[in-house]
Amino acid sequence: MIKKVRAARLKPGMFIHDFDCSWLEVPFMRRSLPIKDELMIDKIIKHGIREVYIDTDKGLDVADAPTREEVALAVEAAVEQLMTDEGGERNPDDPHRREMARAKTVRKEAEKVIGAVMRDVQEGKKINIAQVDAVVEGMIDSVFDNQSAMMCLSRLKRRDEYTFQHSVNVCIFMIAFCRAIGFDRAATTEVGVGALLHDVGKMKVPQDILNKPSRLTEEEFELMQSHVTHSYQVLKEEQGIPATAITVAFEHHERHDGTGYPLGLKGNKITRVGQMAAIVDVYDAITSDRCYHKGLDPAEALRKLYEWSEFHFCRELVQHFIKCVGVYPLGTMVRLESGYLAVVVRPANGSMVKPMVRLVYDTKRNIKMTPRDLFLSEAGVSDRIIGYETPAKWDINPLQYLDMTL
Repeated sequence: MIKKVRAARLKPGMFIHDFDCSWLEVPFMRRSLPIKDELMIDKIIKHGIREVYIDTDKGLDVADAPTREEVALAVEAAVEQLMTDEGGERNPDDPHRREMARAKTVRKEAEKVIGAVMRDVQEGKKINIAQVDAVVEGMIDSVFDNQSAMMCLSRLKRRDEYTFQHSVNVCIFMIAFCRAIGFDRAATTEVGVGALLHDVGKMKVPQDILNKPSRLTEEEFELMQSHVTHSYQVLKEEQGIPATAITVAFEHHERHDGTGYPLGLKGNKITRVGQMAAIVDVYDAITSDRCYHKGLDPAEALRKLYEWSEFHFCRELVQHFIKCVGVYPLGTMVRLESGYLAVVVRPANGSMVKPMVRLVYDTKRNIKMTPRDLFLSEAGVSDRIIGYETPAKWDINPLQYLDMTL
């Protein structure tokens, strides 16, 4: 049986099934391993891991610990409550080909600019701040005019260009996050600049570590962590970079419980934009495929963020982010009451729980079907979403259906 326990309750003889944290924060080469001694437990706690999942069939038990299923049900109930919260953000956007084409142009330019910035930093050159400002302004226009179009494109990722695309995605999500919370245009621009440039310090990290195709050793991980300080130093030396932008870059790896880096700031000692950046950075990272890590489905990633918000993130901000992205993010595979499986292809109009979906699988006949669209919010439509589905379980790639809307 798989159970969730606090790290402080671990004992030698237990078997860790998985760490309840992002794969980026695991201090071991494997995610499943036996606890051999107290030194291992000390290492886990030192790295800021507050909870783990244990396998009681392979090691010692904790009688009163909740099962994995009980934890999942509790998180699911909490997220479902957000769906019915009338205070949730509403996105009336309805992306169509013209708006998607515009978003693709803006995104392509952003990737081009951040690529040039990274090369300049690597070569010790000055950053072209005017170009950065211009592309961030374009991204703000696109997100403000049609948020769903830009978010849709964030799903289409190329593994070999992770660093560039991650920077652009973090910028998109941070702009949308700022919009949802009520930041004005000027403040959003400063945050957007910081989000786009938050990882420039990685160009100061040895490339063999940055591009290593396997999990980093502890020494290599420490070198990787230094990218935050490098980002701070690079941006601090540039003329025209707002203080807020520098803060976004410097604090995006801090954690609400003080277990982050580089300063180990805790709670409100971390700025609001720093806390927001931490959430967004992890969300895009854990939904991205890497050579040593399969990205999570967006809906599952949101549930993990909510679970981790007990310690690592501000729960209020995580709730805002879930409402901003949508409880059913674009590309999420869902099960309908009718028995059909569908992919969410457009956001809800006036309702967080009634997006436009593309029907792709008939579970009653156990066959893939010719895709057809269904507007769940349309008058007379009685079908509804009853839960998430794991695409791999059905051998379905949701992105191939999402692509059809571009």
